[in-house]
Amino acid sequence: MTVPPEGLPLAAEFPDASREQWRRLVEGVLSKSGTQAAPGSPAEDALASTLQDGLRARPLYTAEDAPAPAAAGYPGFPPFVRGGRPQGPAVAGWEVRQYHADPDPARAAEAVLADLEHGGGSVWLALGPAGLPVPALPTALRDVYLDLAAVVLDAGEQTKAAAERFFELLTERAVPNAAASGNLGADPLGLLARTGGAADGTDAQGAGTDATTARLAEAAELAARCHRDYPGLRALTVDALAYHDAGASPAQELGAALATGVAYLRELTAAGLSVDAAAGQLEFRFAATEDQFLTIAKFRAARRLWARVAEVSGVSPEAAAQRQHAVTSSVMMTARDPWVNMLRTTVATLAAGVGGADAVTVLPFDSALGLPDTFARRIACNTQAILLEESHLGRVIDPAGGSWYVEQLTEELAQAAWSWFQEIERAGGLRAALDSGLVGGTIAATWAERSARIAKRREPVTGVSEFPNLGEQPLVREPAPAPPGGGLPRVRRAQAFEALRDRSDAHLAATGSRPKLFLAALGPAAVHTARATFAANLFQAGGIETVLAAGTEPAALAAEFTASGATTACLCSSDTLYAELGEAVAGALKAAGAGTVLLAGRPGEQREAYQRAGVDGFVSAGGDAVAVLTSLLDQIGVAR
Repeated sequence: MTVPPEGLPLAAEFPDASREQWRRLVEGVLSKSGTQAAPGSPAEDALASTLQDGLRARPLYTAEDAPAPAAAGYPGFPPFVRGGRPQGPAVAGWEVRQYHADPDPARAAEAVLADLEHGGGSVWLALGPAGLPVPALPTALRDVYLDLAAVVLDAGEQTKAAAERFFELLTERAVPNAAASGNLGADPLGLLARTGGAADGTDAQGAGTDATTARLAEAAELAARCHRDYPGLRALTVDALAYHDAGASPAQELGAALATGVAYLRELTAAGLSVDAAAGQLEFRFAATEDQFLTIAKFRAARRLWARVAEVSGVSPEAAAQRQHAVTSSVMMTARDPWVNMLRTTVATLAAGVGGADAVTVLPFDSALGLPDTFARRIACNTQAILLEESHLGRVIDPAGGSWYVEQLTEELAQAAWSWFQEIERAGGLRAALDSGLVGGTIAATWAERSARIAKRREPVTGVSEFPNLGEQPLVREPAPAPPGGGLPRVRRAQAFEALRDRSDAHLAATGSRPKLFLAALGPAAVHTARATFAANLFQAGGIETVLAAGTEPAALAAEFTASGATTACLCSSDTLYAELGEAVAGALKAAGAGTVLLAGRPGEQREAYQRAGVDGFVSAGGDAVAVLTSLLDQIGVAR
């Protein structure tokens, strides 16, 4: 073996390949599979994936696609795409911040201490009706060294009372002002988005009071106090989770956050703070999802967008970096097969860390069920510990930087978010856009579009819409306090399929058995397995137990159908065997009492013939699974 001389590129003897050569190879592969790009479009467009916000992920990126290197800059310098701090996470990693909403003060104190002992660096407390009573704040923090661990409050309409109690606690514990750190969590516009004004009171004459205006003034007072007396405390949180939790796209989440931040800058500077001081009082909270690359791009784009706002607002470069708090998405969490949530939150946490978030919260895997147990909280903490201490994600600043795909996705997402931000500003700002219904209506349309993809299983939810486990033993958790409501809704990807499973569970409890469907598999396993597997997966996603019988004799299959106890059936086989046996088997099943007979696949020209024989419908990839399953449960007699 000849060793290449030092400095010789290992690919030096290979000829350079061009993009056109690669495209020709792609065209050859596509032609064999019967797939073609649109006329006049590059061949790889046929392999592109559609993302939200009109973005598309192409199968290949090269240096030609990436923005100019100067656009990203360096960590700690505008536009902060590569990180808000020069050192990034390389020195101490990101801040591990766990969330607590247990209304019992003693249990909350135990959970807070356990999380800090297992690697937590700060505490995020829900206070008021959605969590711990405000007077119990000292109890929950009894074991916390307030000069070492940051405390983040989330008290909604009781923000002022919670902040005052926290200030008192700092005094009682003799914590030096300069040592206190965290965030008071004031977010009047976020509360308005969550409640739609439902948290507003009424005056003595019964007229609605403008509570949001009062809360904005209170937030400005808290910001001034923090700036004057507590240099490590911030007063306001720009919580974009209100929009994400309602089904907003990544660009809509970013645009709404940007509009919120601008509104707060205006409020704080009008109250007398300098623009640098006002910017320093804000922390931005975003969702980290199971979509790894979109999450990485979202945090990078968010910093770039805020840097632009800071620049035109006159914020100095030293105060212009966006402080970011990432929270693993509640929209992606499932109540069914919740163990899979551990995998989702791991990917989301990795993406948030790689994307440059300053603090990360991992929701426990059972958070969709109620208050998490000790094991779930421990796994949430350990997820971050593994990524930081074993996988060493914090050792390199912006490790995705320079990826042609990530750089281009960051750019495209930033442009889409900026357009939405401008639309909100044209409507009079975020508050006016909320009041007019612009924000709610736009997000609702986005969620409806996404829900249709989920219903068609174009966006799979593992363990729920795909590979469900009907035999799983449900986890039971103590109900969590209800979060504020009345404004933007809270949604989850799995909710439509889980509602079907709930109907199945209720039927099981009432009758002793689940709704059943008979799979009539025609021919040998090699012929029917693909469609039988597809059909079983589909029907079980709706809580319908499948009973499989294989054969070619219509009478024998009809007898097995009768013995199964099912009242509906589905034929599964190849198109060839459908043409030979489909009509006869469908007729036999109908004669045996099947109320509904389906066929797995697309019937093509045989549709009318199958329908005359007794086939009531067809199921195939890309169909509306939720509609099919809802109709089947109705026909079987499962109560809604």
